[in-house]
Amino acid sequence: MRYVVTGGAGFIGYHMTRALLARGDSVVVVDDLSDALYPRADKERNLRDLRAEFGAVELYEKCVTDRKAIEPAFAAADRVIHLAGLAGVRPSFKDPARYARVNVEGTATVLELAMAHGVSRVAIASSSSVYGNSTPLPAHEDAPAVVPESPYAASKRSAELVARSIGLREPTLACAALRFFTVYGPRQRPEMAITLFTRAVLEGRPITVFGDGSMRRDFTHVSDIVRGSLAALEGCPPGFRPYNLGSSAPVDLTELVRAIGVAAGKVPVVRGAPVPLGDVEATYADRGRAKMELGWEPEIALEKGLESVVEWVRNPTVPDPRPGRGTA
Repeated sequence: MRYVVTGGAGFIGYHMTRALLARGDSVVVVDDLSDALYPRADKERNLRDLRAEFGAVELYEKCVTDRKAIEPAFAAADRVIHLAGLAGVRPSFKDPARYARVNVEGTATVLELAMAHGVSRVAIASSSSVYGNSTPLPAHEDAPAVVPESPYAASKRSAELVARSIGLREPTLACAALRFFTVYGPRQRPEMAITLFTRAVLEGRPITVFGDGSMRRDFTHVSDIVRGSLAALEGCPPGFRPYNLGSSAPVDLTELVRAIGVAAGKVPVVRGAPVPLGDVEATYADRGRAKMELGWEPEIALEKGLESVVEWVRNPTVPDPRPGRGTA
């Protein structure tokens, strides 16, 4: 099959593109390779590594809001996986208009192009952030998600609502909204907690933990996210359907730091800091829908997943394991 993967040079996008290429599909990457949140050089490296492993990878180096520039990528496409967008709770407070433009307008543009070119199945990246602090935990897809705690969360929920409404025009379109829960793994964005903490522990520097360490996150390995995303893309019924992709095993920051220390073979040094604006108290996925409708369950336990991060941080030039069951 021919897939369009927007954001295909980023963290999750790299692993998604690699998994598709490894099973013999063709992939067109749409990615502007911007420096947003993490260096362009990281995304360029991801592309180089994909090309070294699989040969040519077609790239449209354009923003997803540029309809005219990216439309040729959708010609003859069978499936679309829309991962492009601006991530990050804290940075979204500094540039909320840009987050709204890229995440909401970009999603609308991708969906319009998919429908214009006869694509019947689309998956769009959403986030556990849509639930905020007001949704009862574990969060279920049908629970209210109306009080976002950041412009980022608001943009992701808005993108979902736009996708749902656009789909009314094309009732045969199957659109899966992938609510990712704290994705981690090799090649993770460098400012994310697990990568930051792992690098600090290995280098003997102190880790900054926000609050008293009791904040909980539902950490999900990127290989499980890839499997779940592809399962949702194929298993989603016609219409709009959100899916939680999370481990359903939230861990507090104190335990996370301890587990990173074990994986790294070192004792972490911790210092505290105030909780930043926009951070939610906990994320915790109810994954019943994904299990029942998609047959999906996470396979990578946190301890094993952290070992993959430690190995990557220590040896970033070592080739990734070949994609397959339980890997990405």
